[in-house]
Amino acid sequence: MKKIKIHLNKKTKIILWSVLVVLLIALVVLFFVFGTGKKNLADKQEEEVKTEEPEATPEPEVPKVQIIDLDSESRNIAVMINNIRTVWGYQSGLQDAYLVYEMIVEGGYTRLMAIYKDKMPERIGSVRSARPYYLDYALENDALYIHFGGSDQALRDVRTLGIQNINFLYDSGFWRDRSLGLATEHTAFTSMENINQQVSKKGYRTTTETSPVFHYSAVEVDLSAHGTVIPANRVYIDYSGSRNTSFDYDPVNKVYYRSQNGVAHKDYITGNQYTTKNIITYQVRNYSLDSYGRQALDNIGSGKGYYITNGQAVEITWEKKSRGEKTIYRYMDGTEIELNDGNTYVEIQPLGRTLTIE
Repeated sequence: MKKIKIHLNKKTKIILWSVLVVLLIALVVLFFVFGTGKKNLADKQEEEVKTEEPEATPEPEVPKVQIIDLDSESRNIAVMINNIRTVWGYQSGLQDAYLVYEMIVEGGYTRLMAIYKDKMPERIGSVRSARPYYLDYALENDALYIHFGGSDQALRDVRTLGIQNINFLYDSGFWRDRSLGLATEHTAFTSMENINQQVSKKGYRTTTETSPVFHYSAVEVDLSAHGTVIPANRVYIDYSGSRNTSFDYDPVNKVYYRSQNGVAHKDYITGNQYTTKNIITYQVRNYSLDSYGRQALDNIGSGKGYYITNGQAVEITWEKKSRGEKTIYRYMDGTEIELNDGNTYVEIQPLGRTLTIE
């Protein structure tokens, strides 16, 4: 076979080599674009998948007690409130108190001691005189004590017990509302602003390291977990032949409406009937101290009572070891009670008087 020889001149060879070089460069570029490029993209996507973290589940909001700030170091303010029948309908500021004590005084009447914390009611009263056993509850609440005069023993106790107090018999910070048409002794009113001014003037301590007397729960308390529950849609507490207090439960708002001798107990300024979330009631022996019928109570000791809330009641025990020590309230299983978030009335009733829970 005859061989065919192709003779390429120098110029043609250069052109062919140039074409080959270009083709090689193109192949290399294509390799990196469509080969390693895809790999890098895949790696990047894989990396993103690996580093992508699941969305964090938000922490559930922890319920917080609203009736008082449990972290507050503000000192309690205890104010003696007139509760003679003449002033019913003219009282002011009780709804702002987170804790109210009611006890018997002379004449078969009762008197109230309202305890405030971090609230600024503009009208409180009418303010009345001190009685010795109310001091025991001012002490256990580490409260500044606001009153207008007092019995001889109460005033002696204020001095000997070293209770920081404002006595409107001598101190300023109150006004008389003579427009009410009441006897002068029933017309003294104050405000938290006025009280704070007097506290500052006297240089009294305004903070406390004492925890509240009661424990509070931000979630509804299950009374059935602590004893036998009885219905408590109406509570009737008899103090004397002429004085009784009653509470009627509102299941919609989950509060009790307060009445005295069957009459709705209302605030003079707002016109609203006073309400409460919790009721503590127990009985102690009472007796007269003097010819005026001023009372003494055997409130240092122990006994049984009831914790009432949300239309239910459960039996409890109470124990107070001394005038200044806190009263400890326990369920019958021995654990300390927790109050539902809201205000509280402590009704300390004379021994043997009628108590109806139904």
